[in-house]
Amino acid sequence: MYKCRTFIGLLAASLLAGSTAYAAGTDSSAVAKPKESHDFQISKSLDIFNSVFKELDLFYVDTIKPEETVKYGIDAMLATADPYTTYFPESEMKDLKFMTTGSYAGVGAVISAKDKKIYITEIYEDKPAYKAGLRAGDVFVSVGGVATDGKTTSDVSQMLRGEPLTTVKVVVDRPGKGTVKVDVVREKIVIDPVVYYGMLNSSVGFINLTQFTDQSFSSFHNAFVALKAKGMKSLVIDLRNNPGGLLSEATRILNMFVPKGSKLVYTKGKDDKWNTTYNATEAPVDTVMPIAVLVNRNSASAAEIVSGTLQDLDRAIVIGERTYGKGLVQTTRDLPYGGSLKVTISKYYIPSGRCIQAIDYAKRDKDGFVVRIPDSLTHEFKTLHGRIVRDGCGVNPDVFVKTEKNAPISFYLYSKNVIFDYVTRYQQLHRSIPTEADVKLTDADYADFKKFVKESGFTYKTKSQKTLEKLRKLAEEDGCLEKSKAEFDALAARISPDLDADLEANRVDISKYICFEIARRYFYQRGVVQEQLKDDSGVNKALEILLDHKSYVGLLTKEKVGDEAADKEEQKAEEDDMTEEEGEAE
Repeated sequence: MYKCRTFIGLLAASLLAGSTAYAAGTDSSAVAKPKESHDFQISKSLDIFNSVFKELDLFYVDTIKPEETVKYGIDAMLATADPYTTYFPESEMKDLKFMTTGSYAGVGAVISAKDKKIYITEIYEDKPAYKAGLRAGDVFVSVGGVATDGKTTSDVSQMLRGEPLTTVKVVVDRPGKGTVKVDVVREKIVIDPVVYYGMLNSSVGFINLTQFTDQSFSSFHNAFVALKAKGMKSLVIDLRNNPGGLLSEATRILNMFVPKGSKLVYTKGKDDKWNTTYNATEAPVDTVMPIAVLVNRNSASAAEIVSGTLQDLDRAIVIGERTYGKGLVQTTRDLPYGGSLKVTISKYYIPSGRCIQAIDYAKRDKDGFVVRIPDSLTHEFKTLHGRIVRDGCGVNPDVFVKTEKNAPISFYLYSKNVIFDYVTRYQQLHRSIPTEADVKLTDADYADFKKFVKESGFTYKTKSQKTLEKLRKLAEEDGCLEKSKAEFDALAARISPDLDADLEANRVDISKYICFEIARRYFYQRGVVQEQLKDDSGVNKALEILLDHKSYVGLLTKEKVGDEAADKEEQKAEEDDMTEEEGEAE
């Protein structure tokens, strides 16, 4: 899409340049043009854009939609910057508010589309949908008296939202029960960024922080105080899959663990007014408690500030995978008619002086795509105690723990909603589960699941099958398919998946994802985290290190962060896995 828009933009620019020269009646190549100032270029470009839009509106054969056309142009323009610089028209301002505050007025449910119907995929605990008795798996029939047939998830989402304390009538089709009518009283929905906290054993506490909204510090602080009261001596902070958010909340959380006056992060931009240094301004809560921070390749922005700053100050060990690498700071600028522009204004730098931004959006390859900064162009910096860290590559962990690779069949069972549909039926047969610890799948349950899969008509293609199909098409184009058809057919038969064998061989992996969904139905988001903690390689490594004080101190004093040779090999494998997963998703 970027390449397409770039081509259209260049074509339009060339046509405009040509028409201008023609109108002037001069040969533009024969006349030396004076160098134009930046301000003049801006004024000229805006005049051209305004003229093109007016001419298009006046003379194009069909009637254009002004707002859609202009928004498309704005989006194409912003695509030349970075993915975080975004235009929000007035109609989308609620989405921007939710991103920064984690709150909105609605019913507290996640919805998706399947088979041209809109259904509930998740219910937030203690929110209006929960109180009204709606369930995951319910299919919308109407909302507020308006039928949902033909509606998109965005349409239904808007229908569900409204002013707090107003009532919306919802009709759903519940599997196994039929039509259910409920009245849901909307509330201001605030999503707690601390999904779960608890004790991993008698001395090690655990806090899972999912995002940095304006509620993050207060929720995190409350969790920390509660765990201290339970005897916590060490802490695991889980920032895996945390996309970031408000810088101010990140610095307040950091302030809890480092001496007053410590430099936490600073920003540098084009305009000096955006250059700001954030120091610890309050008395800390605890500066000696051993801390382990869990990260992965989806930990970004404010999550990288917290993990990277604690690493730079040798205040915590970082465990997991190299983080995403987003070192850009955004602010919002009000626009006419109720819109807003979220724009990148600076880069942030953590105490060692490094910027963890991993992609230079100002430089693109010959096809117009951005690329990661190569390791050869990164620079060395030092932590407070002299450990070597690098910029331009996210935050490298002190201890690398590879994310376990899922079996391909698990991915397909999950992405095609087979596991979701099975758990919907499971919930009909099991009215309750006593505690989170009782979430499990018996032999009889798994046998029932295998039967359910077969009856659903589930099929899937492996990567090797897809690759073979592409090769077969190439052979056909080259005119050599006929003579090699037997070999292709034989290989296709050998690599064709055996559903029975795959379901049995991957039972442990598949059962894990079924249990995650069961935990989500009965114990909501906190239940999923607790289920994951039953067998979590990152948490297990954190416990191992935190319970061995000598090992913990050793990691904070060794010369370099991570085992570079091993880490690079593992990171390369992870990047390859990520590319494959993105391909599957497409």
